[in-house]
Amino acid sequence: MNLPVIDLAPLLSGEPGGLNQIAGELGHAAREIGFFYVTGHGIDPHLIEQTFAASHAIFALPLDAKMALTRDFFKTNRGYVPMEGEALDPARPSDLKEAFNIGWDLEPDDPRILAGEPFRAVNQWSEIPGWKETLLAYFNAVWSLGRQMHRAIAVDLGAELDFFEDKLDAPLATLRLLHYPPQPENARAGQVGAGTHTDYGNLTLLLPDQVGGLEVRQRDGTWLKAPTLEGAFICNIGDCLMRWSNDTYVSTPHRVVNDSGRERYSIAFFLDPNPDAEVACLPGCQSAERPAKYPPISGADYLRSRLDATYEKVKADRA
Repeated sequence: MNLPVIDLAPLLSGEPGGLNQIAGELGHAAREIGFFYVTGHGIDPHLIEQTFAASHAIFALPLDAKMALTRDFFKTNRGYVPMEGEALDPARPSDLKEAFNIGWDLEPDDPRILAGEPFRAVNQWSEIPGWKETLLAYFNAVWSLGRQMHRAIAVDLGAELDFFEDKLDAPLATLRLLHYPPQPENARAGQVGAGTHTDYGNLTLLLPDQVGGLEVRQRDGTWLKAPTLEGAFICNIGDCLMRWSNDTYVSTPHRVVNDSGRERYSIAFFLDPNPDAEVACLPGCQSAERPAKYPPISGADYLRSRLDATYEKVKADRA
């Protein structure tokens, strides 16, 4: 494989020396290209199959049924995003994909909802039998995995083992189901499944189907195809963790080009920090010769700054 493959079993099993081993492997990948595969993750294959089935089911609904599952999307980041409803590369035409987002699940009377805490919202649920239960089970499983991986990240960056735990225990995380049609012959110039972009949060855990289409831009500007590795997640560092690490880690541009002639489905989990988490340069990532590049910012303010840019072009086009 052209991207590193990291077996997480030594970390997750508590094997002696496993934490430091994975910290080193993950840290090396995060510094060099910012993308890597993980195996040995412990996520139940049956749950993965169920989640892909849930994705196929939601996108098979009529458009009006899907559109009924979104309210104030630009404010809440929840619900359905129609085809061409997003432009990840604002300089290019809107993306050839549709998506469905859920976040950390809260009841309508949760104090965080009632207080108007940034990006806290009620999820929109389809009435497809078992759909809600499947997505919540997957969300929780991958959220747990991401937090375990952050233990290794903390060690690699010279922080306390549990540094990230109280910053990811009420996260602005998003589980996103994605459906890409085959690249049409009449696509506008520069229009692809997902335009060139970097991810906004700390860590992305992506499960693509066998169709492929993800491409990663290397430092020399060339594009590297990232094929599906059966049973593995494709992970990448996001902009927020790059900022936390004072650019020690790299958040690498990537895109999706579905030139397979087939439908493509993928499941992405974006682990963003708690809204009130302070994103400030880690002590181990700065020195007199290498001072902090960015001022502190809250997790919510950082996410808002990135989402506003993503949807600004689409909102202007619809005006």
